[in-house]
Amino acid sequence: MESLKGKNVLLIGATGGIGAHTAKLLASSGANLFLTARNADKLDALASDCKLAEKYTAVADLTRVEEVIALHQRFFDVFDHIDILVNASGIGIIKTMDNLSEEEFRRSLDTNLIGPFLILQSFLPDFKNQKKGLIIHIPGVLGKTPMAGAAAYSASKYGLVGMLQSMREEVKRTEIRFTNLFLGGVDTAFWDNIDLRVQREKMVQAEEAAKAIWFLCQQPLSGVVSEMVLQPFNHQAI
Repeated sequence: MESLKGKNVLLIGATGGIGAHTAKLLASSGANLFLTARNADKLDALASDCKLAEKYTAVADLTRVEEVIALHQRFFDVFDHIDILVNASGIGIIKTMDNLSEEEFRRSLDTNLIGPFLILQSFLPDFKNQKKGLIIHIPGVLGKTPMAGAAAYSASKYGLVGMLQSMREEVKRTEIRFTNLFLGGVDTAFWDNIDLRVQREKMVQAEEAAKAIWFLCQQPLSGVVSEMVLQPFNHQAI
């Protein structure tokens, strides 16, 4: 495994249940961390936990192109290159078609697909210029297999997977690596507002999901983990 010490890492969606645990693991491993999220208070608290100065954080709505441009500028104000980009952001709207609104469908696409597009549109040229780096996304198992009530979520995640696979083809003659982590049910606030009967005590713990990301950040230079699947024992969908 490659050491994370001194690696410049951009962590997106840093204040979520998985993101916050990931941030702490990366910080404790000696990575040079830059955190971004939408909630300023949560971001400040997490930065304090990770012993990061304010200049290593940015509040941003990644569905807005001007805020992505500003994030890019802030990142390169403090770092001269990027080694690893981890996108742990996203929303989950799980509703059957007769209860799903157009606004909810569009919001799912904006957050889970358009946001990652804007981020990569902004940062991929930097990876291309240096011809190396690691880009990690978390499509979830619903980016591979369907579920009743997941039309909006799966549409956004299937789209994300397709976009990333296409981008991978564009850079395959470089040392830029794309890794997708397909997570099953993880016990986070994701489920707080979802009207489904689920057994959260049997889900993957957020700390364990974060350890998977931490592990993927250290994959060997001689190879690439294209995909990893991590699911609860009681619900192995793929």
